[in-house]
Amino acid sequence: MQPTLFDQIRARFFYSNLATGITVVSAFLLAVAAYYFMDWGIWSAVFRADHDACYEARGACWGFVAEKWRLILFGRYPYEDQWRPALATFAIVAMLIVSACPKLWTRTGARIVFWGWAAALLSFFGLMYGGFLGLEFVATDSWGGFPLTVILTLLGIGVSTPIGIVLALGRRSSLPIVKLLSTGYIELVRGVPLITVLFVASFIFPLLLPSGVRIDPFWRVAGGIILFQAAYMAETVRGGLQTIRQGQYLAADSLGLSAFQKYVYVILPQALVAIIPSFVNNLLSMFMDTSLVTVVSMFDLTGSLQLALGDAAWRDFFREGYIFVAAIYFFCSLLMSRYSQWLEARLQSGTRRSAALRH
Repeated sequence: MQPTLFDQIRARFFYSNLATGITVVSAFLLAVAAYYFMDWGIWSAVFRADHDACYEARGACWGFVAEKWRLILFGRYPYEDQWRPALATFAIVAMLIVSACPKLWTRTGARIVFWGWAAALLSFFGLMYGGFLGLEFVATDSWGGFPLTVILTLLGIGVSTPIGIVLALGRRSSLPIVKLLSTGYIELVRGVPLITVLFVASFIFPLLLPSGVRIDPFWRVAGGIILFQAAYMAETVRGGLQTIRQGQYLAADSLGLSAFQKYVYVILPQALVAIIPSFVNNLLSMFMDTSLVTVVSMFDLTGSLQLALGDAAWRDFFREGYIFVAAIYFFCSLLMSRYSQWLEARLQSGTRRSAALRH
């Protein structure tokens, strides 16, 4: 007989006197906090963009968000052209959703996903830059808000992952020079904070370039993030490689596979499944760390909020702005975390079924 919902709740929260007491006290405190937050955030709040009404109200002023949401989401991008970053971000998010669909995890689906990503990235940078088909050119200095956060996260994780895999394999290599270079790079980069890397990429690196050579600040910052994240990704992948038993290597050697085939078809697929939780942790960390680009005069989501708070009429309502931005970060992080848990369970169940069939 399958346990009822009441039985499950009792087994989880009321299985002892101590657990019952903690549950009751916690529920009471949460109820009180929820009441005060609802009173402040909804019942006594002001939702229209009227700062005079906000000063008179005793609740939250969501009018600040209603007035400044476009500046927060799109930064200094020209107001009349903000449909372009909105459409560009939609293309990236749509491809993320498509790529997460298991039905496309086939050889044919991989081709669809590859060309879909090529089209999405081309659309993103085409719309953001403009300069063709009557679209006004917009320099990267004016990019900001959520689109900047999304593309920096995507480039940081997407490009650093293959670099990290190569570095992890290099660190485990039997060739002394390859191992030394890989280990040296990983330890050097991991010993430096990201903010230092961003300063070097923004202010020091241009001084080292030949006269007349200039690299766009956006690409310098993106390159710094990629190289920084690659070192952490290398250690994550190395941890996954250490979970693979020696028998897997011997089995691949007995089949006459080359070193490349052994890692591509046998070792790395298993190692990458093992590091899904760590990979998602790196992804979430990268998603949050994009806020550091504010220190080098690039305005991501949190940086755009600072621009919005520059209006003296709304400056006192910074709490509502930070809650709005925090909600965006939380929602995106929750989706990524839940998907990673589902993916890990799916892959592990597939591995167990394969093992059962072999036995």
